Amino acid sequence: MRNETGGTKTEEAYRRLRRDILSTRLPPGASLKLSLLRESYALGWTPLREALSRLEAERLVTAVSNRGFAVAPVSRQELEDLVRARMVVEVPLLLESIECGDSNWEEALVTAHFRLSRCKTVADDPSEAAVDDWDDKHEAFHSALIGAATSSWLLRFRGTISDQLRRHHRFLGLAPTLRAAAGRTDGHEAAMAALREAMGLSHHTALMEAALDRDTDRARKLMEEHIGYTMDVYAHSEDGPENRTAELTT
Repeated sequence: MRNETGGTKTEEAYRRLRRDILSTRLPPGASLKLSLLRESYALGWTPLREALSRLEAERLVTAVSNRGFAVAPVSRQELEDLVRARMVVEVPLLLESIECGDSNWEEALVTAHFRLSRCKTVADDPSEAAVDDWDDKHEAFHSALIGAATSSWLLRFRGTISDQLRRHHRFLGLAPTLRAAAGRTDGHEAAMAALREAMGLSHHTALMEAALDRDTDRARKLMEEHIGYTMDVYAHSEDGPENRTAELTT
């Protein structure tokens, strides 16, 4: 039986590694050498190994033959697959939430929308703190939209898809677009326009209003358009980095 201290350390290792993988601070393809992880996270061998095994089960980490672990790669093909999967899972959850939602659901949705409205998008503030804040509030808004849904399996699938999409968004769409904004001119305007469209408040407001009005046809159409923005941002981003790898340093 695992002692309390060991369990706590494993949970800390899991939580911190997972956070850094989803935010792409540990980028896709990064080698996860235990010696470097120990130094960077100030955690022991056993908690780190157990955390990496849990993350491998979630397909956020891959085991590399004779080389330990690496952050799971991303690719355009997988992004397209995730977008299709999100369409299949999240649209029915939204419709179910609209059907079942009560006044508490309405209040939670309006609150989540307000909090999202207070965030700066990366087009206005590309700092890591601003990106993290928007990411968190955006996820909270979409969670509120489907918050009255009752299908536990669809909700579980949706959580897995959302986690994978988060790092695909950052690495395949957001990062190249921000690099363009920082110094490149070719494709900059189109990339930033796609990013503003995807992250803009107006479409989220329209989604909220359709949900609150119990207008399922409009809500479905808006959600399908919203999910499609992911590929629009990627299509306008330069040098898709499917094959890039990185190694964790101190």
